[in-house]
Amino acid sequence: MAISEQDVKRIAQLARIQLSPDEAAQTQKELNDILGLMARLQAVDTTGVEPMAHPLSAHQDIQLRLREDKAAPTHTEAERAALMSNAPAQAEGLFLVPTVIE
Repeated sequence: MAISEQDVKRIAQLARIQLSPDEAAQTQKELNDILGLMARLQAVDTTGVEPMAHPLSAHQDIQLRLREDKAAPTHTEAERAALMSNAPAQAEGLFLVPTVIE
């Protein structure tokens, strides 16, 4: 799959950038080069190769410091006030955020 000139124009429009014809041609070439590299990487046979969770795990034993992701309650009003002190808007101990879906 190659990137066409129309694809580059659409991407530039979505990114809100203006490209000259020379820049558009260069961008098209670079994007096609990236897609070509991805195709070469996907063509590599990785059968029997164990995925790495860390880039250095091939050279040394790496222990990832992972913890269980769980919510911790605030025990006092002072703790809650300290946590909420940086909130631009709050109500009843909750962060208020702008509506993004109408």
